[in-house]
Amino acid sequence: MIHYKTSEEVQKIKESADILAKAHGEIAKNIKIGVKTSYLDKIAEEFIRDHGAVPSFKGYNGFPASLCISVNEVVVHGFPSEYELKDGDIISVDCGVFHQGFHSDSAYTYPVGEVSSPVLDLLRATKDSLYLGIEKAVFGNRIGDIGHAIQKFVEAKGYTVVRELVGHGLGRNLHESPEVPNYGKKGSGPLLKEGMVIAIEPMINLGTRNIVQERDGWTIRTADRKPSAHYEHTVAIFEDRTEVLTSHKYIEENYKF
Repeated sequence: MIHYKTSEEVQKIKESADILAKAHGEIAKNIKIGVKTSYLDKIAEEFIRDHGAVPSFKGYNGFPASLCISVNEVVVHGFPSEYELKDGDIISVDCGVFHQGFHSDSAYTYPVGEVSSPVLDLLRATKDSLYLGIEKAVFGNRIGDIGHAIQKFVEAKGYTVVRELVGHGLGRNLHESPEVPNYGKKGSGPLLKEGMVIAIEPMINLGTRNIVQERDGWTIRTADRKPSAHYEHTVAIFEDRTEVLTSHKYIEENYKF
């Protein structure tokens, strides 16, 4: 069942998303060679709680941290740890904020130090695909139009789309209907209507689209251990516009590539 939001509820999600965007900005300042990923998690949790909110992920179905931190071949749901970032790594940071009864969710993949050109190209293409998906997230279109735009763009460049993991609706719950795949057919899936709030999050691989779940029950990596990139925004559908509620502004003020 899809939960349609009122304008007032969308505004609350936007306020949650503003805290989230600023938390991402604080994280971005600390993406450096030698930094432990557990330190990034500490920064995020302190910032979110200092702003009167709660990390959405911490404790969610037993998840132990405020951030999903996924390095190199890890697609999503990686744990923060004592791992120190190395020159040439890429790191996906996925974060959610719960504030005034509503969740927001966004992610960004960073290159660390000198990253190879093929991997940088993967990051740029994945980020571009996010915005192509958002362009199709308009009133009267269907969910399949979003996934089709993402899939067509990245596959034309030789990349692959993870199929088992998808975007989602969100609001009072972190994960709600509908699912938002990053692949699909034009004109298929649920109709996009006023009041829908969805997280669009392409997860794109350099090699095979096949994935493996590690023994911790959370961490998802590529089967061939080639890099994967992940970007995400929370968007709201209105009859006259689509509004991107989350922002990468504070990240990109602090971190350019």
